[in-house]
Amino acid sequence: MGTVREPEKSGSRLLPVEIVLHPSWWHHHAGICFDEDFFFHPLKRVETERRMEQVLYDRWGRYGLGADRGDERPLVGAVHLAAGFLVSEMLGCRVEYRPDRPPEVHCARSDSLTVDVEQGFSSEAYRRFDALTQSLRTRYGYLAGDVNWSGILNVALDLRGEDLFLDFADRGAEVARFLTDISTVLDRFTSGIQRETGSSSISVNRTVGHVHRSLFLHSECSHTMISTGDYERYLLPFDVAWSRSRRPFGIHYCGTDPHRYAESFQKVPHLDFLDVGWGGDVELLRRYLPTTFLNLRLSPVEIPQQTPEEIRATIVGLVRASGGLRLTGLCCINVDHSVRDDQIAAIFEAAESLRDEYRHAHP
Repeated sequence: MGTVREPEKSGSRLLPVEIVLHPSWWHHHAGICFDEDFFFHPLKRVETERRMEQVLYDRWGRYGLGADRGDERPLVGAVHLAAGFLVSEMLGCRVEYRPDRPPEVHCARSDSLTVDVEQGFSSEAYRRFDALTQSLRTRYGYLAGDVNWSGILNVALDLRGEDLFLDFADRGAEVARFLTDISTVLDRFTSGIQRETGSSSISVNRTVGHVHRSLFLHSECSHTMISTGDYERYLLPFDVAWSRSRRPFGIHYCGTDPHRYAESFQKVPHLDFLDVGWGGDVELLRRYLPTTFLNLRLSPVEIPQQTPEEIRATIVGLVRASGGLRLTGLCCINVDHSVRDDQIAAIFEAAESLRDEYRHAHP
């Protein structure tokens, strides 16, 4: 292992806010190209992330964005992009890189429910990532950032496709082993990065950096496609175990129905953080999860269509449903190039207004 830099301290700002712009925004407004070099060429990795910080500062620096614009940071993964693809590529999926889109994972359509853990870490995809980290470590003496590692079911579907849903019913024991092997890959992959950088999941959601930098955030994007019964049978045991071994622990649920899992999520012993997909019943989730930090996701589709006043009203309603500011965050992920600067500004201004109201009420 190389030199380990002390991780930055987590922030403690009341009602943290983060935005992640879709690659189409970056390509359209800043000319950034999301080709393979963006992810794997060490010098481009560093320079492009610094350039992105500068763009954010130029537009919204008054809200704290772009704070790292003056630094060369050896980031091992894209911190301003929502894209989990590398683990699926390591395990055999083909990935297509496009200039104005996140990497597209093509389903491997595997006939078997087996994963060769060691082969994943000797794959061309992992060797390319390892070469990137070695180059960055040699040049800078330390590594920073992390890589979006997706989640167990997300990766399983990338490998097997929709046939996995039939497997749930017909091949239960094989499915359990399949998911266990994937969890082993994810555990090993994230542990290695976290030992070097101090974090594993800021690339899953940037709000992690405001709550607790070492938070382990499991992406459950595809759980909207399964029943809570299948979740509790096949996937809840992993969340339970990780909530004990990788604490602080969180779940990223970007679907519109996170409230459907409220009772199931209550069974996770230490659910410190929950990414609440747009459309979720926040008030119901808060009833079941009174001590969990709820990170409320705004709609990247609706924000570009709303006035600043409508954006503020939406945020006020969500924060009230969450029970206040102390265990609440806001984010808008993958908003595209049609969004206006004043609409992004409205998100930050609404949050600051709510903070001011809170400070006056709690001097």
